[in-house]
Amino acid sequence: MPRSTATSPCPCGLPAAYASCCGRFHAGTAAAPTAEALMRSRYSAFVVRDAEYLLRSWHPTTRPPGIEFDAGQRWQRLEILAATEGSAFHMKGTVTFRAHYTYRGEPDSLHERSRFERYEGAWVYVDGDVSS
Repeated sequence: MPRSTATSPCPCGLPAAYASCCGRFHAGTAAAPTAEALMRSRYSAFVVRDAEYLLRSWHPTTRPPGIEFDAGQRWQRLEILAATEGSAFHMKGTVTFRAHYTYRGEPDSLHERSRFERYEGAWVYVDGDVSS
């Protein structure tokens, strides 16, 4: 299982250590302040296989009962392509991204426009439109 240490680079791609970036959201010591920060932290949660955080940061009306990770998939890097709204002054926001990965050694990517909302004061993932 992939692990990030407190001092390793954050998987989300920002120039910060995991503990001071997405790790604090995963640990529950801070909340993502924007939809983009939540998107980055959710990507990082897929990298480190933190199912608990993914479920906790998912809107309850669209949350699946569980998360299963594919042992053959390795997330490589995240590109944020666009973000609309999703700041401290908004109730909704979208983030369009491309997440690069390998599956059983073969490179591929996931392109999605994700929707986020504030729920009980915190940003949560609602759903997304996947494209090729």
